[in-house]
Amino acid sequence: MREVDHRLLSAMRDCGTDPRVAAAARALSFSGEHGALWLAAGLTGAAVDRDRRGAWLRGTALIAAAQAVSMGVKRTVRRPRPRLPAHQPLVKTLGRHSFPSSHAASAAAAAVALGALGPFARQVVPPLAAAMCVSRLVVGVHYPSDVAAGALLGGLTAGLGAKWLAAGRGVTGA
Repeated sequence: MREVDHRLLSAMRDCGTDPRVAAAARALSFSGEHGALWLAAGLTGAAVDRDRRGAWLRGTALIAAAQAVSMGVKRTVRRPRPRLPAHQPLVKTLGRHSFPSSHAASAAAAAVALGALGPFARQVVPPLAAAMCVSRLVVGVHYPSDVAAGALLGGLTAGLGAKWLAAGRGVTGA
């Protein structure tokens, strides 16, 4: 598995040699720090969609929970970030540990939680979340297994909160 992780990471990091791909991956990575993009999207949804404000806020809370769980696991596992001899990472990271990817956890939680809140979110959030996950490989700061584990953790966290998310969805001002 370790060899596969290194080969896949190296192939994805090679994509970052294209300046346009590198710029997009950096932008996604930056916007995903601490789940910022997804938390902002949830809070914006709550501000704009007053009829389902409660559902948007619950979805935002599920994203924050996925981020927190991921950080807890990361601090427990303490897997070092990858080092590729041929490429330096394209971004600086706030922490030294890579497993699981917290960017992937918050992105997958957003895909599940915010994606459940309507057709527009369902069409926009999952592809953007997938791009966020891929960006962590392109910038060279996570192994594919880190990203897969983070996405699984985030999806499960939001999925476990699905009933809570749906509570009061149709109630005005909820």
